[in-house]
Order: sequence, then structure tokens, then C-alpha cells
Amino acid sequence: MHAYVRTDATDQNVELAEVPAPTPDADEVVVAVHAFGVGVHDRYFIPPGVSFPYVIGLEAAGVVAEIGAEVAGIDVGDRVMVTSVGNPKGGTWAPFAAVSASRVTVVPDSLDLVTAAAIPIAGDAALESLHTLGMESGQTLFVAGASGAIGSLVVQMAVQRGVRVAGSASPANHDHVRSSGAELAVDYGDSTWADQVHEWAAGGVDAALAILPGTPVPSLQVVRDGGHLVTVSGDPCPSERGIHVEQFPHRADTRSEMAELVADVSTGRTRMVIEHVYPFEQALRALAKTETRHARGKLVVTVPADERHR
Repeated sequence: MHAYVRTDATDQNVELAEVPAPTPDADEVVVAVHAFGVGVHDRYFIPPGVSFPYVIGLEAAGVVAEIGAEVAGIDVGDRVMVTSVGNPKGGTWAPFAAVSASRVTVVPDSLDLVTAAAIPIAGDAALESLHTLGMESGQTLFVAGASGAIGSLVVQMAVQRGVRVAGSASPANHDHVRSSGAELAVDYGDSTWADQVHEWAAGGVDAALAILPGTPVPSLQVVRDGGHLVTVSGDPCPSERGIHVEQFPHRADTRSEMAELVADVSTGRTRMVIEHVYPFEQALRALAKTETRHARGKLVVTVPADERHR
């Protein structure tokens, strides 16, 4: 099969190559990939000690083509979305991907596979972020990076919980941020952005979610004394004024919450924002766009049917 691969551990160049199609271990399924999501980690998120060439990619949606001997509750022909984080066999930027059955979520018929491919990584991060923030109705939240895939979901899901939200984005994306439910959109490039947040939430917001690199420390200035800041980017951030600062953790199993999110997207209660859908041959263009960190929502790549022949 043709797949996008890294050829060694040190060179982060990604290229299209011909590699063997995967076969499932006893606890795995092989998915015929119809579409895959594009993320900023795809180029360099490679498990240690893998063989090269290594197929990149962390998320996809498609149809189950083969199941391992110990897999139960999943059948060939099921429409699914999957993650392949840490899989030594390779990722999802290919016509076929082998993944653990525990990383599979069934997709309802009402949800198209392109939209489903955009959900797994951003959806998991949004769920984890809100779980860590633990906010209550009526509280205020500032989201640094509110127009991206994670931020767009967090804004919507927080508002659904009764939380009042402000977010940062480039001016071109302010209407998008407000359409997701935020009451205020600010531009980090505007020297008065923090003043605008303080005017909106006197004394500072109850909590902030710093999604983009470089945003945790600046976001502290809009959090109230004794408030809460959660960082997705992983940047170090010293605490001040009694603010509780933490990196959001990865829980072992969020499948039930993910299934609820998928249901909400399929019914239209929550929008999975996709800026652009690229054909398979333009996947590297999609990766370059995502790496600018200026995409509005998610970018997705489709895999043509003629690539899914074994």
C-alpha cells in the first residue's frame, strides 16, 4: 500500500512510500481508512524503538476490514473511528491501519466518515481538558487558542455546561470563536487583550486553558487570584497568586465520554469544525498548514477507494 512515512528516527521528513499492509494481532483490528485527521504531532510523534519506514498519523475513520482472534463486539464492515497512538506497527496515514480494539469507537450511520476522522485526538483532548478544569455553571473560562480543533470543541462543550467563555484567536477567526459560543474574542497580538478580558470578567476569570505553545504564562495574567490554569501545550508555567497550574493528564479510558461526543456531533448538538478536506496526494500540504497553528478547526485527508485494494 502507499503510505506517508518517516524513514528514520532523526530526520523528520515525511514522504510517500510503498509499504506492506498491516495484519492484526489477536487484540487488534485492521481498518480500511476512508479519511484521517491531521495534527501538529503527526510528523514527530513516533514511538521509541520502531522499525522504519514508519507510517505516521494518530487518528482515522473507516470500515473494519479484518479482526484479530480475541476481538469481541466489533465486526468486519463496522464503520469506526480509531486512534493509533503509540502503536509500533505504524499510524493512520495509509489505506489500512492496525489498531488496538480498545482504541475503536463505532460511528453511527448519521455521521459521515470525514467528520468522524476529525474527532478522536481533538475530542479526547477537549474531554480531558474539561474534566481537569472541573468547571461549574456560571463560572468564567479563558481559552488560549479558541479557534483550533481542540479550542472549538472546548468552547462549545463548556458553554453547554453553562460556563461563560472568552477566547483568543487571530482577528480573522473572531467570528468563528463567537459562533462557537464565546462571549468575547481577543487577539494576542493586541497589547490590550488582557485588559479586554479583565473588563469582561472583573477580577479575572475562574480558569484558563492554554492550548497553544507560549500561551500558559501570558494566560496567567487574566486568571483571578486562587484560580486554575490547565496547559495542553506542556510548556512549563510557574504558579503565582495562588493559581493552581497543571498539565492535563491522559486518562486510560474515555470511551463512554467519546461515544457521547460522537453522538452529539452526529445530531448537530456539537459542531466538529473542519476548515478544509484534502485529497490523499495533498496530505503533506495539509500537514504544513496544520503546523502553522493557524488552521480553523481541523484539517482532514481523504483516501480514495482505489488505494484500499489488497
